[in-house]
Amino acid sequence: MKTSKRKLVLLFSIVVTGYLFIMIFPFLWIFITSFKSSGEIFGAGAFRFIPEEPTWKNYTTILFEKEIWKAIMNSFIVALSTTIYVIFVASLCAYAISRFHFKGKSILLGLILAVSMFPQMIITGPVYNLFYDLGWLNSYFVILPYSTITLPMGVWILVTHFNKIPLALEESATIDGATRIQTLTKIIIPLAAPGVFTTAIITFIAAWNEFLLTITLNTEPNYHTVPVAISFLRDQFSILWGEVAAATAIVTIPTLIIVLLFQRQIVSGLTSGGVKE
Repeated sequence: MKTSKRKLVLLFSIVVTGYLFIMIFPFLWIFITSFKSSGEIFGAGAFRFIPEEPTWKNYTTILFEKEIWKAIMNSFIVALSTTIYVIFVASLCAYAISRFHFKGKSILLGLILAVSMFPQMIITGPVYNLFYDLGWLNSYFVILPYSTITLPMGVWILVTHFNKIPLALEESATIDGATRIQTLTKIIIPLAAPGVFTTAIITFIAAWNEFLLTITLNTEPNYHTVPVAISFLRDQFSILWGEVAAATAIVTIPTLIIVLLFQRQIVSGLTSGGVKE
């Protein structure tokens, strides 16, 4: 019995290890490629796991010549602003849906979720025309259409967490003279911290990685975010894969650190709201 159990554990460990290797391998290979020269990437050493002559040239080129750090700053500004905006709007919307009783609440939630299923290509044209008329092209106002990516999911996550908070707490706050806004900011949001935290992380990562809206609305290089800047790492005839790999390794580090540091909070925020106590 013990032998069969050990075999089962061993088999499970092998499967999990293989799955993790498959998931990590693309980033690992990109990281290795970033230390290869162009000749090694396209030559006989293309499939060599350890570079024959490791070089930092790709990193120095994108940091000091291509100035990828400007795109990193743009991505940080846009992602952080989008996160703050989405948390603010999603909190108000989720609180209204959770606490107010009105007809069609379920239909409204379904419509909110349905919006997130629309392909980005559908809204890109109308958003471009709107931004052109308002004079908002090549600006940080791109955070407004960014919110269409994660706002529906943020509302859903926060609604499930707000529903778990007893109404008695709000009634006590009302008796003490608290307004609706004070109740939301000082009682509801702190108690729903896992959901708020999860929404913030998902929004930040989605905005950090967004490509289509930025390349459409912000054509000037000064407003390019990281994904767009990486797409322009090419010369007249080919893609500069070494520089692309180095840039990818650099810009992946922030989101990787966030996920590794706060993975427990992310899982807690995604699952705790779905369990009825």
